[in-house]
Amino acid sequence: MALLRERAASASPSGPSAPGIRPGLALAVVGVAVAWSVHQLLPDIPMLTASVVLGIVAAHLPGVRSVVRGAARPGLSYAGKRLMRIGIVLLGLKLSLGDVLGLGWATVAMVLGVVAATFLGTWWLGRRMGLPGDQPLLIAAGYAICGASAIGAVSEATDSDERDAAASVALVTLCGTLAIAVLPLLQQPLGLSDAEFGRWVGASVHDVGQVVATAQTAGSGALGEAVLVKLMRVALLAPLVAAVALSVRRSRRAGTTAQKRLPIVPLFVVGFLAMVALRCTGLLPSTAIDAAQHAQEVLLVAALFGLGSAVDLPTLTRTGGRVAALGLCAWVVVAGVSYAGVLLVTGPVG
Repeated sequence: MALLRERAASASPSGPSAPGIRPGLALAVVGVAVAWSVHQLLPDIPMLTASVVLGIVAAHLPGVRSVVRGAARPGLSYAGKRLMRIGIVLLGLKLSLGDVLGLGWATVAMVLGVVAATFLGTWWLGRRMGLPGDQPLLIAAGYAICGASAIGAVSEATDSDERDAAASVALVTLCGTLAIAVLPLLQQPLGLSDAEFGRWVGASVHDVGQVVATAQTAGSGALGEAVLVKLMRVALLAPLVAAVALSVRRSRRAGTTAQKRLPIVPLFVVGFLAMVALRCTGLLPSTAIDAAQHAQEVLLVAALFGLGSAVDLPTLTRTGGRVAALGLCAWVVVAGVSYAGVLLVTGPVG
């Protein structure tokens, strides 16, 4: 009877009760604090990357593991879903459409091509490799748009299994972290100027924090280019999520089993677009934007700690070879296509 009551509470519209999620949220707060400390000690490691790794470690650390998988699980799942939604909404305040369009139409077209080729190519390859559940779709979104944030958005829009989302976040975070070390070594051999290197990083690296960590190695000019190109990719998050949700909705409608009805445009995506529009009005003072961006980072760090804690390495190893192969192939695709695009887009920005 107790188990039935617990399931009924988790399935209720109001979600899990506050007492039920408090242990997990408290653990997520600890994860945020430790991730922040790691970033302070090792500035080249973004907080988002550290939080995913810490979540995975907590899920397998003797003594902590039983808490993560027991009393803290409802709160950690809540963080991975609800806090992720709020963080994605606030992510819209990073977007200034004027700055993005200032890149010039050639760069905009290049970014659109990179996103389309990466998403469709990775999704197709993942399905051909036979990866389970929604992993091909989630990994494709992560590589194409903005890493873990895109995975969280798409998984919410498609009601994906938490384990698929966690495994996808782990892979994309790992590959994005490797990019921080590998891409700067390729700037000179590939003959890229600082501005071209920045555009390449912005078009090919997954997470915003990883983009900053990679591009800053070539100076402030490269960093500015990288951030603008990256924000152009972030701007494509809303249409991608809407398209995926519509596709999944149609496929479920054509099926024979009754499943949860998905909105064409999830509410948090509407919130994301509202924040973009609010930023474009110029009404928000810079202090408010800075505060919102700090809050957004903290929320995403907590959410990614929650997702990382859902990774089960023994289960992941069963498809680990295929997942790693897909990650490597997708990395080659996004880096190669974006490099070709950068070479086509010559001259100064604009």
